[in-house]
Amino acid sequence: MRGIIAAGVHVPHHRLDRSEIAALFGKGGGRGTRSVASYDEDTTTMGAEAARNALRNAGDVTVDSLWFATSTPAYLEKTNATAIHAALRLAPSVGALDMGGALRSGIGTLRTALTGLGTILVVSSDIRDGMATSSDEAAGGDGAAALLVGDDTAGTVIAEYVGSGVATDEILERWRIPGAPRSRVWEERFGEVAYAPLIQEAFAAALADAGISTDDVDHLALTGMHSRAVQRNRTRLGVATDKIVDDLAGTVGNTGTAHCALMLASALEAAGPNEVIMLVVLADGVEAVVLRTTEAIVDHDVSSTVSAQIAAGGSVSYGKYLSWRQMVAVEPPNRPAPNRPSASAAHRRGAWKFGFVGTRDRSSQMIHLPPARVSEKGGAVDDMEPVALADTEGTIASFTVDKLVYSPSPPVVFAVVDFDGGGRAPLELTDVAAHEVEVGQRVEPTFRRLYTSDEIHNYFWKARPVRSADPTRED
Repeated sequence: MRGIIAAGVHVPHHRLDRSEIAALFGKGGGRGTRSVASYDEDTTTMGAEAARNALRNAGDVTVDSLWFATSTPAYLEKTNATAIHAALRLAPSVGALDMGGALRSGIGTLRTALTGLGTILVVSSDIRDGMATSSDEAAGGDGAAALLVGDDTAGTVIAEYVGSGVATDEILERWRIPGAPRSRVWEERFGEVAYAPLIQEAFAAALADAGISTDDVDHLALTGMHSRAVQRNRTRLGVATDKIVDDLAGTVGNTGTAHCALMLASALEAAGPNEVIMLVVLADGVEAVVLRTTEAIVDHDVSSTVSAQIAAGGSVSYGKYLSWRQMVAVEPPNRPAPNRPSASAAHRRGAWKFGFVGTRDRSSQMIHLPPARVSEKGGAVDDMEPVALADTEGTIASFTVDKLVYSPSPPVVFAVVDFDGGGRAPLELTDVAAHEVEVGQRVEPTFRRLYTSDEIHNYFWKARPVRSADPTRED
């Protein structure tokens, strides 16, 4: 049996109320909210967070390969998946590949993994925006999802792959040339007409491949960036409306390459055993994948569910959103910009920089952050063992609010964090307003981009509050 072993998602903390768009410009926007990646997030950091959640949910499973799909990569030519690989502290023998560039790469990478060999961590991530007041700006969303795919010999399969169908066509309905900041789209009616027969063709092929009928489908997840084609065809496939999976349009928005995996993760959280999930994705054709949940899904614990992350979000103003996306210029702090990161220094300290790995003195058990060769307690030299703290919570011992240091979103809050079980480190806080920070507050590490200088992204770890679902919070 081969299929999904675990799923994990990352929905950014910040939400933009779409009504703010029309309040400023007099048009655009709409109802509901969309997710917004923070100024220190990109598709790589979001992918790493989703992958961390997936591996937590998987338990003790060995990953053979990591495949990363995005249409908005942080780097071109350089492999982005290797940063996620490093953040997860995977073995050097685990391959890490980028499989992106197009919206279809998300579902394509997943289907390739389901029909392939080995245990593959499929990570998809996207940041979606558009011109101010455009439908892309309002309907888009930022997020990431990760699916661990493998055989039942590698881990407990919660959803078995049972079939798929494909209908490919050359359709110029959405495109973006290299170097262009945003997508362009053709007239909506054209895409709606072009996709209609392809949806029927891929859907029928998937049913035939799985050996099931329309009545056997318990959860239908239909998605694509062409919202009109999705909406018009969702009810034309013969699946009852109460079996259609929420597309998260009113709370998250469409996360592009990642959205099929995000909707699948949401469907898995709601599904019971022996239920059929059909995933249909529109992107330069149509791909459909059929999965059947197993009895194991009953006992499958999920940390940080889709619904919990949506509920725990906090609002962000439209002005700050435009500033973070560099669509409006604001006066920066009167301080020098950060220096260019050193590639050689980053490589030497890779375990600390990307994996948040410190050292523990074997004799005194004292944990050193950052890693050290000489123990502060007892003075032992080179008697250390590595200790990873990326999944360890901590408590704020003290903090300071710095309004002068360089930041794209001042002020900056720095905190001294005492980690459970030992270890203390000064870390920048994120996803929290300065007035919300308190001594004694519980925090957890999160992988972020500190800054970009000379076209080099400086990745490291920050700390964010450990939150329960609180939709009233504003940052």
